[in-house]
Amino acid sequence: MNFLLTDIETERIRFREIRVTDTPEWIQFFEDPASFRYWKEERINPEIECARWYEKQQWRYQSNRGGMNALIEKTSGKLIGHAGLVVQTVDDITELEIAYSLMPAFRGRGFASEAAQQCKITAFENQWAASLISIISVTNTPSIHVATRNGMTIDKKTMYHDNEVYIFRITNETHLS
Repeated sequence: MNFLLTDIETERIRFREIRVTDTPEWIQFFEDPASFRYWKEERINPEIECARWYEKQQWRYQSNRGGMNALIEKTSGKLIGHAGLVVQTVDDITELEIAYSLMPAFRGRGFASEAAQQCKITAFENQWAASLISIISVTNTPSIHVATRNGMTIDKKTMYHDNEVYIFRITNETHLS
């Protein structure tokens, strides 16, 4: 099962598979220092990091481990970010995560919440998981707000890739109530 949201639309967003041809636009994400202010990670250079991002997503697609979808703003046709359902292992437990990353120009406009909510709805409607998580740095207030708006609550605090994170969770039962 690949967990992709290909050809799904929300009010303002169209989901599709990512493409390497998106690189000229997506590289802006890696050029913006704010994209990584909440995450400890070795920074190399935007071109290499962007290429690795796309390689990892292609690996996810081919390995049935979910993956990010390109988010296309319907009115402009512009790439605004990536969001999707990805298989993650945290504390030796493998689960399905709602993940999202937006281009600098599109942050703070509700697109992450809209995309995350659609990921949740699609996962639960297809019965892909009984619960979903989001892995969020304890200092990343904007993403914490997105998870909260998506009906998620803090399940625990843990370490993930040398970062102190909250694991936010929602169950299908919580989603329905």
